[in-house]
Amino acid sequence: MRFATFSAQGRTHYGAVTDAGLIALDGDFPDWPTLCSVIRGGGLAQLEQAAVGRDVTHTEVAYEMVLPDAQRILCVGVNFPDRNAEYKDGSAQPKYMSLFPRFASGFTGHNRPLIRPPENHTLDYEGEVAVIIGKAGRRIAPEHAYDHIAALTICNEGTIRDWVRHAKFNVTQGKNWDRSAAMGPWIVPFQEAAQLDEARILTRVNGEVRQDDVLRRMMFPVRAEIAYISTFMTLQPGDIIVTGTPTGAGARFDPPRYLAPGDVVEVEVNGIGTLRNTVEDEVL
Repeated sequence: MRFATFSAQGRTHYGAVTDAGLIALDGDFPDWPTLCSVIRGGGLAQLEQAAVGRDVTHTEVAYEMVLPDAQRILCVGVNFPDRNAEYKDGSAQPKYMSLFPRFASGFTGHNRPLIRPPENHTLDYEGEVAVIIGKAGRRIAPEHAYDHIAALTICNEGTIRDWVRHAKFNVTQGKNWDRSAAMGPWIVPFQEAAQLDEARILTRVNGEVRQDDVLRRMMFPVRAEIAYISTFMTLQPGDIIVTGTPTGAGARFDPPRYLAPGDVVEVEVNGIGTLRNTVEDEVL
């Protein structure tokens, strides 16, 4: 089953996604006002039960960033074998994973535009799988890491490339422009290891495949990511780990192929779905 955050008729809801439309479920759970609060309350199974046999309530909706009130989003950088070589700096494969924070304000929803700011036009795409934590833990052993996952979603981890170079050791500025990235369209409850172990990321720009790789090739697999991150911080339900993007981002072409208004970016992950976004310039 799939669950989304969406707006319709001036209100924001969360609920189940079906082929016929969406079923608003937030009215059934007043103690869980958002989809993220459902995850924090361990309520995904109850959400599934509530959706069974229900009629569609909305057919015309606008998808929102799937967890707009997520408090902690951590991203893993340079996590596929060919990505390190793309930097052409002669460095060896890293011993430890690179991490940086993103904030919910930097994301938009499915079928909404990524926003290119006037200050800089190096807007780039990065197709990724995002893992949503459902069970708290500290110093989680890799073999137990999957027990702490509630759900999966898709991320286009949009980046203003020139702004990741504004400081010597910091990429945060280039990674947090308002609505420069997207997450969704929905979350899929995590039920078995194959959902991650057999996942494939395909990123298309205007129908052209730019990224194509499988998660099992990541240098730091999801089990290792959860183990490493939980070493220094207690992972909490609702935390999001964006797991890494394959080679093929626009910045790595010669010359670079950055996104421009009118472009359409699709990130497809088998077993989850397809996240689609257009590109627009910011209206001042």
